[in-house]
Amino acid sequence: MYSKSKTFSKGAIDVLPLMIPVVPFGIIFGAIGIELGFGPYLTYATSIIIFSGASQIVMLQLLSAGASSLVAITSSSVISTRHLLYGAVVSQHLNQLSIYWKIVLSYLLTDQAFAVSNEYFKKNANNIFKHYHLVGSGFTLWFIWQLTTVIGIVLGSIVPDELGLTFTIPLTFLALLVNFLRNINHLVVITLSGISSLIFFDAPFKSYIIISSIIALVGAAILIKLKK
Repeated sequence: MYSKSKTFSKGAIDVLPLMIPVVPFGIIFGAIGIELGFGPYLTYATSIIIFSGASQIVMLQLLSAGASSLVAITSSSVISTRHLLYGAVVSQHLNQLSIYWKIVLSYLLTDQAFAVSNEYFKKNANNIFKHYHLVGSGFTLWFIWQLTTVIGIVLGSIVPDELGLTFTIPLTFLALLVNFLRNINHLVVITLSGISSLIFFDAPFKSYIIISSIIALVGAAILIKLKK
């Protein structure tokens, strides 16, 4: 028999294995925020407001490099556009909910929460409380992310600058790219994006990240069209 508490608990338990890489990522982010010169309150505020590790790191890195607020916000938003796809997928399971519930769930809809909750929705379509699974998985990630950010902020204030924690930023994103290097199409797009970033690195307002992203997207579209 379905219930709100059981469905919530199921979501929290299902997402726990995916928290293993989140813990060090959150700690690194908090420490990096301090090392880049942002205060503890501002660094922590991004975890509350943005709640997206990659977007938070890119925003702080661009701001610290002298980019305008418009470029930093735009770049952060571009990285988070994948959530539009997440929302479109789960909406078919949650279309009966009120707009207030949808707003709350959209805030909690992260990569890990989507991965486990979308599978649960498919297998438990008759559960009228199935949205509580997303609440459970999303809130669990939210809590761990906030906690690890605070830990990172505390560590960032005592870790020597000589350790160069900012170097973990490219390492983090390189780790995300490893799986894509196995596909020739992905490799072409990644290479195109990297070369474009180098060419337009001196573009005004540090807008090279947006320019290279657009060029890479155009390249991907051309590849898809050629394959068809």
